[in-house]
Amino acid sequence: MMRFLRFSPPALISLTAALSIGLAIVLPLAPSPALAQVILPDFADLVEKQGAAVVNISTTQIVRGTGGRGLPQFPNIPEDDPFFEFFRRFLPPNPGTPGPKDFESRSLGSGFIISADGFILTNAHVIDGADDITVRLTDKREFRAKVIGADRRTDIALIKIEATGLPRVVLGDPNRLRVGEWVVAIGSPFGFDNSVTAGIVSAKGRALPQENFVPYIQTDVAINPGNSGGPLFNLRGEVIGINSQIYSRTGGFMGLSFAIPIDLALEVSNQLRATGRVARGRIGVVIQEVTKELADSFGLKKPMGALINSLEKGGPAQLGGIEPSDIILRFDGKPVNTSSDLPRIVAATKPGNKVQVEVWRKGQSRELTVTVVDTPDDKTAARGPQRGVPPPGAPGAPGASPPAAPPQKPLARQGLSVLDLTAEQRNQLRLGAGVLVEDAQGNAARAGIRRGDVIVAINNIDIKTAEQFNALMNQFERGRNVALLVRRGENSIYVPLRIEGGGG
Repeated sequence: MMRFLRFSPPALISLTAALSIGLAIVLPLAPSPALAQVILPDFADLVEKQGAAVVNISTTQIVRGTGGRGLPQFPNIPEDDPFFEFFRRFLPPNPGTPGPKDFESRSLGSGFIISADGFILTNAHVIDGADDITVRLTDKREFRAKVIGADRRTDIALIKIEATGLPRVVLGDPNRLRVGEWVVAIGSPFGFDNSVTAGIVSAKGRALPQENFVPYIQTDVAINPGNSGGPLFNLRGEVIGINSQIYSRTGGFMGLSFAIPIDLALEVSNQLRATGRVARGRIGVVIQEVTKELADSFGLKKPMGALINSLEKGGPAQLGGIEPSDIILRFDGKPVNTSSDLPRIVAATKPGNKVQVEVWRKGQSRELTVTVVDTPDDKTAARGPQRGVPPPGAPGAPGASPPAAPPQKPLARQGLSVLDLTAEQRNQLRLGAGVLVEDAQGNAARAGIRRGDVIVAINNIDIKTAEQFNALMNQFERGRNVALLVRRGENSIYVPLRIEGGGG
């Protein structure tokens, strides 16, 4: 908890008294010539030249009533909510309200003009679901805006107002941006138009959870609700990013702000302007990060690339010869340093292109050719549980308590006791290989393996039987890391396991 401290006069100690009781007094010294030459940046000219191109965006969304069964006094409670029936039965409707009413939901954001004829960039979440969009300029003029297109996956939206001769920003190159460089944000936090905040670039190419397509610019510029969609400037007065989100435990600014690089935003906006949608590539793989332990397991000198733990059946990657346990090191000539690089590189590849892919397989690299396909629109329904595969927790499903074991005695290797899968289990899981984890203790439990998991492979070797699994585990030297491909529910992941002691 922050406290404000105040020093009252009686607490002051005179210089003479201080010296008499042995306190060290530090007197101010004249600044050294080197320090005297340090001058902090002045942002006034930048703001004066570019501020007029930054706009306030306010949106209105009409939230419809629930068709006679809604709750006027609690309009946000959906009919499938457990409390809906309770409130409907025991709380009377508001006086004078015979039925549910529509109401307006309002929100605020920022944007900036990129062309004199009224095209404006902002965040997709700023205008998402809006029935009415109003753009207010710094000269107090207001315009109704129409949406040209929005892309939720990158959080970019392009809108337009009917006007000419408008001030516009100067666009820069975020690739020239350096960590530690000063940057400035202009926006409308909490509705305060044209508010200016400044800070430095904290990092580049940040990957955020559930954000696969944007290499974010991280800054310590103060960003708050209403700043979303506003520009991030370098000291040359060029826009190098769009302020998009913050990391916070309180809902307010905590020193971690993230901006979308302007080159990515322009690429998306150009496609939105031309076709109304964004075409991005896809190859049909599920990947994970290559840790130091996994790199050691696969004989890779250093942790890099994207590890393939599963493939879309009949997808582009499988048709191109990519296999589970491959590590993609380069895609279309571009290095894949971390797993988060691959989705961005693939998405930026034009669908239909044939590209060279360098993979690491069984201790050596090899070149493959993959044809990139188009990614379905966001409207495509999320995939539910596949037919014939039991959901997590169901009898026979990985991650659930294992069914009655066949008549065999499991042997523990590295804390793992495994059993052969029955024919019924293989059919349910649609697996041609794998063993069921009957028990996981010690090192295996610490690695994250648990009872009910299915181990499909060790490094690059498919596991068919418990006997084969135990034999392989006995062959590894103490201190070596091995990669276990573990199936749990609908997901598969490689888990590094360090070999300890002997084979027993």
